[in-house]
Amino acid sequence: MYASLNIAAARPAGDQAAFIAAHARSFHSYFTQYVLTDDEAGYIAVDEGDYGALPKAMLDRVIDTVPGRLSDEF
Repeated sequence: MYASLNIAAARPAGDQAAFIAAHARSFHSYFTQYVLTDDEAGYIAVDEGDYGALPKAMLDRVIDTVPGRLSDEF
């Protein structure tokens, strides 16, 4: 699993569910997965395909990105 330096700096060690979800979803998606800070949940994973281009308010909360791994090119 790829882990950026932003992950280590941005979260407590025990809160990994959103990061794991983003990496797991990326294997089944053409779209980039984003991990965002959230006031209620701590961190959430969102799929770029759910929102199109993310609104500015969401982009400001992004702490990690995981590129989609599905491809039509073989």
